[in-house]
Amino acid sequence: MPLAAKKAARYAVAFFLIISLNFAIPRAMPGDPLTNLLGEDVDAAGSTIVELREKMGLDQPLHLQYLCYWRNILCLDLGYSYHLHSPVSSAILSRIRWTLLLSVPSLILGAAIGTFFGALAGWKRREAVGKLETALVLTVFCTPPYFLSLLALYVLSFYLGLFPLKGFYSSGSWLDIAHHFMLPVLVMTLFSASRNYMIMRGSVIQEKASLYAAYARAKGLYGNQILFRHIFKNALLPIITLLALDFGFILSGALFIEIVFSMNGMGNLIYDALLSRDYPVLQGSFLIITVMVIAANLLADLLYSRVDPRVRWQ
Repeated sequence: MPLAAKKAARYAVAFFLIISLNFAIPRAMPGDPLTNLLGEDVDAAGSTIVELREKMGLDQPLHLQYLCYWRNILCLDLGYSYHLHSPVSSAILSRIRWTLLLSVPSLILGAAIGTFFGALAGWKRREAVGKLETALVLTVFCTPPYFLSLLALYVLSFYLGLFPLKGFYSSGSWLDIAHHFMLPVLVMTLFSASRNYMIMRGSVIQEKASLYAAYARAKGLYGNQILFRHIFKNALLPIITLLALDFGFILSGALFIEIVFSMNGMGNLIYDALLSRDYPVLQGSFLIITVMVIAANLLADLLYSRVDPRVRWQ
């Protein structure tokens, strides 16, 4: 079987298994979605309960619900949320743009900054400035994202008043939106850059001890010429994997940031759906994340073959 066919089969099996888990996991959670919808203190008539269960599709056996679930996916129908009183697709579309606007610039800036300075730190790790820089980055890397967000919110927004305390916008103008997004993007960029920095630093330290680096020195190259002309590409491979995972989980990765800054994006949508046992919203959100994860890994495979000639040869 050709390599491309093997990869396609592997991704197809992974997609099937993940989508099946997407159906099973929300239903394995304790609690009844109908009770969350009505409230524990509401005394509804038996006929009302039966009618609501029928409308929500909870009266059918699990295997029929599973078949209906696949049919809706193939028809691109994500269902209806009774808690939000709207189709799931509309709820996701209204939230996803804000999360993408928050996450995409953060991940791109974090990847560029962390990769560049991590490569320099790994190349010159014995210098005192490099050690201090690594210690500061390691502090950010070890700090939980929610604590980093709370600290930035308290110092820069509450104490100094430089940024708004919550929300996506006040007036709706582009400057107002940019002002609201600046601090959350800064926090996410710092956290993303710290991870890429530490991974790239370790990768460069490992690669510069290789024989091809010694051969480059023997040819007469020196300093950053060896780093950026020979070592950088090979050291970049773990970063590609990390970026694929980051972009795959881009919609759920901003959960803590959105909660701290009171932003109604995809992270808060998934969190509220978990609390209310809103199966259609959970299934729709996880489906979008699944597609993004598989697409990101496929893109990483393609980038590997472009960056590393050994992958193309295999």
